[in-house]
Amino acid sequence: MSSTDIWAWVRDTHGELAEAGHHRLAQAVIDLPGHATDGRNAQLDATYPEALAAARALGLPWVELYLRHWRLQNLLNKRQQGEAALTEAVSLLEYAHREETAGCPQSVCTVQDFAICHARIDGPGYVAERIAVLDETLERIEPARACFDCLTREYSDALEDDDRADEALAYLDAAAARMRAAGQQPSLSFGLARVGSLHLLGRYEDALTATDEAEKAHLARGLELDDDDRRSLGLCRARSLAALGRAAEAVAQLPSAEDADEYADLRARWAETAETLAGLGALPNDAELGTRLARWAGYLDSVGSHRPCLDLLLIAGRLATARGARTVARALADSAERKVTALRRTDGVAEQVAEVRAAADALPAPELPVPAAELLPWLAERSEQLHAEHAEHAEHAEHAEHAEDGDAAHPHQDLEADTDLVAEAAEQCPDSTDLVLSLASLLGALGLARAAADLMWRRLESDPADAYLPNVLASALIEARDGDGVRRLADRLAVDRPGDAHWTRARWAEAEGRWAEVAEECAAIIALHPDRINTRRLWAKAAAELGDHAGVQRLFEEILVHALPDGEAAGPEEAHRTVQPPDLWGLIVAATANRDWAAVRGAAARLGMEFEAEEGPIDEEWQVITVRVTAANGSHLDLPAIRTGPATARILPVTGDDVPVNHGDTVVFEPSLLEPQPQSEEELEHWSPLFGMVTLLDPAGYTTYWIDGASPGQEAWAALRDELRAQGYGIWAYSGDLYRVTDPGGGESLPGLYAAVGIPPLASAAEADALLTRLTAAWEHPLAWPGLAEAAGADTAPHRDTVERYGL
Repeated sequence: MSSTDIWAWVRDTHGELAEAGHHRLAQAVIDLPGHATDGRNAQLDATYPEALAAARALGLPWVELYLRHWRLQNLLNKRQQGEAALTEAVSLLEYAHREETAGCPQSVCTVQDFAICHARIDGPGYVAERIAVLDETLERIEPARACFDCLTREYSDALEDDDRADEALAYLDAAAARMRAAGQQPSLSFGLARVGSLHLLGRYEDALTATDEAEKAHLARGLELDDDDRRSLGLCRARSLAALGRAAEAVAQLPSAEDADEYADLRARWAETAETLAGLGALPNDAELGTRLARWAGYLDSVGSHRPCLDLLLIAGRLATARGARTVARALADSAERKVTALRRTDGVAEQVAEVRAAADALPAPELPVPAAELLPWLAERSEQLHAEHAEHAEHAEHAEHAEDGDAAHPHQDLEADTDLVAEAAEQCPDSTDLVLSLASLLGALGLARAAADLMWRRLESDPADAYLPNVLASALIEARDGDGVRRLADRLAVDRPGDAHWTRARWAEAEGRWAEVAEECAAIIALHPDRINTRRLWAKAAAELGDHAGVQRLFEEILVHALPDGEAAGPEEAHRTVQPPDLWGLIVAATANRDWAAVRGAAARLGMEFEAEEGPIDEEWQVITVRVTAANGSHLDLPAIRTGPATARILPVTGDDVPVNHGDTVVFEPSLLEPQPQSEEELEHWSPLFGMVTLLDPAGYTTYWIDGASPGQEAWAALRDELRAQGYGIWAYSGDLYRVTDPGGGESLPGLYAAVGIPPLASAAEADALLTRLTAAWEHPLAWPGLAEAAGADTAPHRDTVERYGL
């Protein structure tokens, strides 16, 4: 097996790809590991498909293997997928052992992917297989290689899953000694794996010490802690501190619940720590915590991570029982019993499930305040009364100078208590679909979408003619990410209600981002029911995602034709059949992209908008806004722009090659705020509304070159900027006060200037070079623009000399 250093190979591959002109693939090779390990999932999803297609088109199997491995690392670690990633894990392992990929330094990492995937599905159940494949691979790897660190950690995890934490710790320590002897220092993740073993052994003080040592060793290697490192360290400390009963310190170290919402790899130990802290009275064991844990378990259920899902269900079930949430606890026990059947090894855990079931069933049923058949009207009346009391209390508190911050707060309705009431009423009135729907809605609000779906399935079997039930069931199935259930429901509806079957499939395709399928299903519905409005709205959304602006415009124009005239809706249930403002804005965006200015003006008029000219393109100057664009590497950039119409803006900065727009380009944007408008006057003064770019409408044709060097001072810089702009050039400074360069004359630090110059389409590089030379000739310190000089055919030596002398 090759002992090539993976990162040396990455650097070489990046250089070769860039030199060959494959810049986007070259950048993806650099960016993808960071996206994967830091949990930048959206950027990874944006970058990966194009990069993989490029690697395959160029016939680069090593690059393909590398890209697929890092995506799989993200799916398994940051997204905690199990069976959902199994096909790819097995496929990649096979691909890595082909003749054309066997020598790739990344090939050994596919063994780690394979082991992690089976650990997610059922770690204890696959211990033997994991250890076997890791043993065979570790025998062929030198301790100096980075993958030795990774695979050693996977081996220790397998031992821990087999209840052999003492062996895991010894294995890690022996491996660390071998690594150091080979000149390789264990990683921070290695150190935290050792912390985990110590924790399982009950050596909590030692675990705290080991956490500190792992952090110090990381910093001693000259490495910095990133946000992911800090979250991991904080969670390790919180877990140990909570186990030691040092609750206040643990709470201070525990990453926020919002962090755990965002980063799935934190959730298992966060939940474990939260259960301990709740037992210590340091963290509220309330419905909010229960809902969060239930949603996390539902996610793990949907991606086939059976063992972590069951572990989380047990924690959530014990907490629900402790706070007396009878229906929630029983639903969690139901889910746990179902999960046990997905495991290969159930010793120990089956007994825990039985304990949660017994404790949940032992909770007393609530006493109904009214007869079961009258409960829903009673709850609705009570809710209205609570809202009215809250509004009155808030108004009084607002006018009371001495009001405390909490005076306006009214205890919120206890959803778990209401769920217990409705569940009891439903048991007493088993034929009431309304009670079942209400109970399902409450369960869904508490994060128990699968339980809500199961409840409605049973009701549908006994009341198959109900017209409303299938739509609510579809929503619960989609929320639970139950694709099999969605398909089962759609197949059932297809017999007598084909339109509803297509609608169910369309909504599921929307949830999974399969936009072409959404469009196909919506088209089938319109063929059956030509007057459908919401179907066209969903179809228009799919068409927009597919970049079909003509289709979007056609669909919104059809909505205007088929919608009820204003004021003619029979009631709230028909309100969706009238034209809504988003329909008009959707038409404006699509028609703008299609340059159909008459349609833009017609829709805008219905919104009460007026323009300087009565016809033709709309190109006015409104206000400064911010447009969010997606760079080539998948990252988002927020660029200032001048709004020129209802859905158009002209970009202000001069940008680099990795940005799809440049200075002067006119873009179409979606006129819905990506961030809420601030409330305070002070924030409003500096606020610029943020919108998402839809497409490039009119490229201005500017070409970007960079200038770098010592700043000439504000006056000279302003003069340069004004002269360039007067001659049609773009100019945008990216350096701030922290950017410094070195004076070659005395070695002192000087304020630096780093800026992008936009060359207009009618100017040549030679003209731009000559203009910059003339405008900066009198400056004490020269600027460097080697890229522009080379494009102009000018002598680049002075520029490269400036770069070297000033340390640019």
